[in-house]
Amino acid sequence: MKVAVSGKGGVGKTLIAAGLARGFAERGLKTIAIDADSSPNLALTLGLSTEEARKIVPISENKELVESKTSTGYSGVYRLSFTVDDIVRDYAVATPFGVHLLVMGTVKAMDSGCMCAPNAVIRALLRHLIVERNEAVVLDLEAGVEHIGRGTARQVDALLIVADSNLKSLEIAKHIHDLAAKAGMQQLYLIGNRVMNETQKGAILGFAEKNGLSALAFIPFDSKIIEADMLGDTPLRHKEIEAIQTIDNICDVLLKKQA
Repeated sequence: MKVAVSGKGGVGKTLIAAGLARGFAERGLKTIAIDADSSPNLALTLGLSTEEARKIVPISENKELVESKTSTGYSGVYRLSFTVDDIVRDYAVATPFGVHLLVMGTVKAMDSGCMCAPNAVIRALLRHLIVERNEAVVLDLEAGVEHIGRGTARQVDALLIVADSNLKSLEIAKHIHDLAAKAGMQQLYLIGNRVMNETQKGAILGFAEKNGLSALAFIPFDSKIIEADMLGDTPLRHKEIEAIQTIDNICDVLLKKQA
């Protein structure tokens, strides 16, 4: 099962990605979560401490690793064919929920230099994980449409597009959906998040129906999620929260669709 989670920044896609990853792992699937966001925080949501999360070196920033994979010995010339299975073995971080985490990383500043080699490693690694390995993979994509435009998630089994009732997030969801559909992706689903009442649910559902989006689930708002984040705890530890239960149930829905 290969799932990518996308949407406007701030709509809660990281919690959903982490919840899905934990859910797949609890169902007995060997699971890898990939933090492909430019502001990675999937580690914290998967139960790692801030100290543990800070020690993770993103793949794009691991100069020794990137050079070992792409160097040809000639300046500006990169080797673009290489194996990446060892990266999964050596750099995936175990988390308390039985999920292994890889943090991809991104360009941090305008003067970071050429990113050709790091991007080559990331592309090869993503392709390897999505196409060649028989595991559950959950991608927490960068906010917006960047990864869809680059085709990062093209070969996943399902693309979940997260939005709340705000029209701006719904419009971005439509943009992501349309780009993904043009790229040939088939299983595209809208997830309504932080739904406080029937009015908000109706707004999301109405927008989906009007614009040809398939609504898969509606996750209710719960202040306990905010409280857990404030205390530095992951909401995933609190299975009594209805929103967490709803995210977990999405795992079963997706697995049935792939059966």
